[in-house]
Amino acid sequence: MEDSYTIMRVFAGTGGLLFMFLAFIGVVLFIFRPGSRKVHQDSANIPFRHDDKPARRQSGTDRDAHLTEARQ
Repeated sequence: MEDSYTIMRVFAGTGGLLFMFLAFIGVVLFIFRPGSRKVHQDSANIPFRHDDKPARRQSGTDRDAHLTEARQ
């Protein structure tokens, strides 16, 4: 009984390590695939899309409503 447990534990550890290594390699290949540069640059520039016009200022009542909601 103990021998089968040890064999199963070693196999599960080795299989888990192999799975995690292959998952890591898959993620790296997905990120650095050809043609992904444009997608990543577009995602990185989301905060700067509307830089040409400033954000609208909130009126006092809108600001107070947001503060009241955040406190609840």
